[in-house]
Amino acid sequence: MNDTAQRPAFPDRLSVDPRSPHYNAAVFEYDVGIRLNDKEFTNVGEYCISEGWIKIPAGKALDRRGQPMMTKLKGRVEPFYR
Repeated sequence: MNDTAQRPAFPDRLSVDPRSPHYNAAVFEYDVGIRLNDKEFTNVGEYCISEGWIKIPAGKALDRRGQPMMTKLKGRVEPFYR
């Protein structure tokens, strides 16, 4: 039942894009949640704890490579395992 000892620690910066240098597959083996200023977000694409920001998709807009356009929100970032 004590599964928390085997979970990896959260890095300072994490991205869900496998092409990013900030991608960490070991963290995504578990269900991850992100809180920004005590509000939970389910669609976070990238976060940075030390700089205090998250990136979320900006509607249905896509860039020229077909990836969603991202909006940066700033505040206190808290990653957690669900």
